[in-house]
Amino acid sequence: MIEHYDPRRQANSVDFSKDYGTPSPYPGAATVNLEIDGVSISVPEGTSVLRAAALADINIPKLCATDSLEAFGSCRLCAVQVEGRRGFPASCTTPVVEGMKVTTQNERLAKLRRNVMELYISDHPLDCLTCPANGDCELQDMAGSVGLREVRYGFTGENHLDAVKDESNPYFTFDPSKCILCSRCVRACDEVQGTFALTIDGRGFESKVSAGQNDAFMDSDCVSCGACVQACPTATLMEKSVIDHGVPDRSVVTTCAYCGVGCSFEAQMKGDQLVRMVPYKGGDANHGHSCVKGRFAFGYTTHPDRLTTPMIRDSIDQPWREVSWEEAITFASSRLKAIQAEHGRESIGGITSSRCTNEETYLVQKLIRAAFGNNNTDTCARVCHSPTGYGLKTTLGESAGTQTFDSVMKADAIIVIGANPTDAHPVFGSMMRKRLRQGAKLIVADPRRIDLLKTPHLGEAQHLPLRPGTNVALVNALGHVVVTEGLEDKAFVARRCDTDAYNRWREFIAEPRHSPEASEAITGVPAEAVRQAARTYATAGNGAIYYGLGVTEHSQGSTMVMGIANLALATGNIGREGVGVNPLRGQNNVQGSCDMGSFPHELPGYQHVADPIARGRFESVWGVKLDDEPGLRIPNMFDAAIEGTFKALYVQGEDIAQSDPNTQHVEAALTSLDCLIVQDIFLNETAKFAHVLLPGSSFLEKNGTFTNAERRINRVRKVTPPVAGKEDWEVTQDLANALGYPMHYTHPSEIMDEIAQLTPSFAGVSYAKLEERGSLQWPCNAEYPLGMPTMHEVEFPIGLGRFAITEYVATEERANRRFPLLLTTGRILSQYNVGAQTRRTDNQRWHDEDVLELHPSDAELRGVRDGDWLGITSRSGQTVLRARLSERMQPGVVYTTFHHPGSGANVITTDNSDWATNCPEYKVTAVQVEKVSQPSAWQQRFSTFDLIQRDHLANAHQEAP
Repeated sequence: MIEHYDPRRQANSVDFSKDYGTPSPYPGAATVNLEIDGVSISVPEGTSVLRAAALADINIPKLCATDSLEAFGSCRLCAVQVEGRRGFPASCTTPVVEGMKVTTQNERLAKLRRNVMELYISDHPLDCLTCPANGDCELQDMAGSVGLREVRYGFTGENHLDAVKDESNPYFTFDPSKCILCSRCVRACDEVQGTFALTIDGRGFESKVSAGQNDAFMDSDCVSCGACVQACPTATLMEKSVIDHGVPDRSVVTTCAYCGVGCSFEAQMKGDQLVRMVPYKGGDANHGHSCVKGRFAFGYTTHPDRLTTPMIRDSIDQPWREVSWEEAITFASSRLKAIQAEHGRESIGGITSSRCTNEETYLVQKLIRAAFGNNNTDTCARVCHSPTGYGLKTTLGESAGTQTFDSVMKADAIIVIGANPTDAHPVFGSMMRKRLRQGAKLIVADPRRIDLLKTPHLGEAQHLPLRPGTNVALVNALGHVVVTEGLEDKAFVARRCDTDAYNRWREFIAEPRHSPEASEAITGVPAEAVRQAARTYATAGNGAIYYGLGVTEHSQGSTMVMGIANLALATGNIGREGVGVNPLRGQNNVQGSCDMGSFPHELPGYQHVADPIARGRFESVWGVKLDDEPGLRIPNMFDAAIEGTFKALYVQGEDIAQSDPNTQHVEAALTSLDCLIVQDIFLNETAKFAHVLLPGSSFLEKNGTFTNAERRINRVRKVTPPVAGKEDWEVTQDLANALGYPMHYTHPSEIMDEIAQLTPSFAGVSYAKLEERGSLQWPCNAEYPLGMPTMHEVEFPIGLGRFAITEYVATEERANRRFPLLLTTGRILSQYNVGAQTRRTDNQRWHDEDVLELHPSDAELRGVRDGDWLGITSRSGQTVLRARLSERMQPGVVYTTFHHPGSGANVITTDNSDWATNCPEYKVTAVQVEKVSQPSAWQQRFSTFDLIQRDHLANAHQEAP
């Protein structure tokens, strides 16, 4: 029995640790009154008898039923007796009706259930004492529940007890000898994940669960999301961690530290050992689903590479010296003070982390503004979604997405632009696929054919394979069709939008140069396809737009975000469920890092540093005078470091040496610093240039909050103690105190209280309310005490929506005879961002190197075969990757990921950036490729430097007393 810690929400008294057998009906259904075992019950219409009984704490035995899946009715164990009806219907497939009288227990039902269980047990190994699911097995529980004491059929006849176990997957085993053919795994793969990788093969007694066409799990379409493992009621599908360590005995609910979906998980423990991460049914973002990363790739938290002791050195060509926390903090603060004394107040700065909690990020920017005395603070959002902040603030008045993830289930048409949800946001991708199977229309604007277009049972779908760098031309063409074909929602525009701005935009967008026919030469997308996409979106009823880094990481990223907002405003697709403008944030807390004031021009809550009223509130609470001028952005810091005016940098939880563009420029900047302080859980690429190395804490070792892509604030709860003895916020606090600026927090909840005091959109947020509600979506304040799931329902923060003029300006990065191909970059399902976490797990089995995808026609022109080594050269540099031929690409476009540092993907990306925010143009790099036989010069230097720095780290450990 697992002891669950289960946060309750006052508005919903459902016990999420309990399985109610079937899903709850749609909210708002009429109430039905019935009687079960003499108990009067009122439940919503559409509720199954099984669920109604469970809600009344009347437990009906079941095997094929679970509340994450639609009722199936195959096991017959949940049979009941209904007054006035013949037979014994399955309670999972029987809906309640007014006045129904149900009996769940009598002798006839008991005999029927025992007979059913006998049949199951007659072909099941009786090895309960040695079975890894012993104590956590529904078959075992149900055998006891129905009072089964003997099996009359024996085990000598034909059976499946010698079926071969499939152990190919690194995280779970499939033991068909224990399978009871309840189909829960198959249904979970279909209904929840949407991969349709599993099936029931054969008929009658020969039926068996099969991955693909009798493939091993690793060779099938299985994406290792774990839905099948979670659904399995026996040990047929079982986590290898449970086999190794035993069934866990307690759990703590926390939030995943991977992507911006923000899935809630139960961290299930046995003693001090984390045994497994199980998606939490009460998670408002994931509803009990997960992906391979959050579900299984948690082993990095206890990897031998973890940094556990602070280290210092005078220069990067020296070995590290292991020191105490006190000595490391003293060394760092003395360096910072000395540098400012010699080079001025503006000569140092810091970078906050989208991996860390809101509270930790808030403290870092507070340290920089209050203790460093400047606004030289920035975050990784600079290189991903800073155009989202600028574009949405300009048009809608708020720097965040407008909807909940659940909103997609009410969308009639879905536009996905520059995003790959099934790889980068897999749990939301599964939800989107579910809506597409229900009939929503799909429009994908992307240079590649993403997997969403291969959704099983997909209805109407359109792919707009635009050329990299032409997003704005495409969105203008879509807007042109809306205006010239009279598809606008004129009533919405008149009621909710600035008329002058709208008229200017309408005149601009109606110009013939924005027509699909005129734009076709720019985008490469056939005019009729653009017209059809615009009509589909504008006339669908509810049209929703989801976009990712393929929108923002361009020289016109901010312009494109404004173009998307224009399209939504013009068609009235704002302010209700099923519509909206939805940026898919990449990292787990990139939304929070922006909310917490990480940008050099904004205090927490997007309050400009030049605003004397806002600044005054912070000065009053913080007790210092704050600079009213914006500080340096990350690219400015690099340039100033090379110039010699910027001398020290504090980096918490970011790996800028791997993730930022033009790697050689970044390395030159880091080498130029007199003091680089890195706080992280591993020796990452940035840390190899550091003078002070402060061990970080993983998400399992801290308390705090993350804010996901739908503005949802979720609790992060400490599961195990920090391996280095301190949570990240404590380290920042120690550094502030050493610099002479006092911080005296005793718990992250106190930091959140200060955030709420100073940040209007967080004014109603507290740990107590988060415990009560489960999660909150900002703004949460006196006007919206329970948060705001859907934004802009009545009005915009700026009053009226503002259309923006979105002139298309071609990128400077263009293909030519020397560089005839366009490189674009992205992520893959099994790896995550710079790979620091996932590369230290068995996810390496799926993607152990970055490769270059190119179309077969481009490969044929160059004599390239699949697997050849290719030199990729751009105006910035050269690297070498292995070729992978793929028809997902269009001719003239190549693609790679950046999960492995030695790949050098960012060696070839350029310094081009968004005109408004300096977000790098990762998505458009002109390159040439050719067959080579050895690594690039940069890769050779990287390997040498990497070995030296690892030796320095190893020597530090060896010299420690």
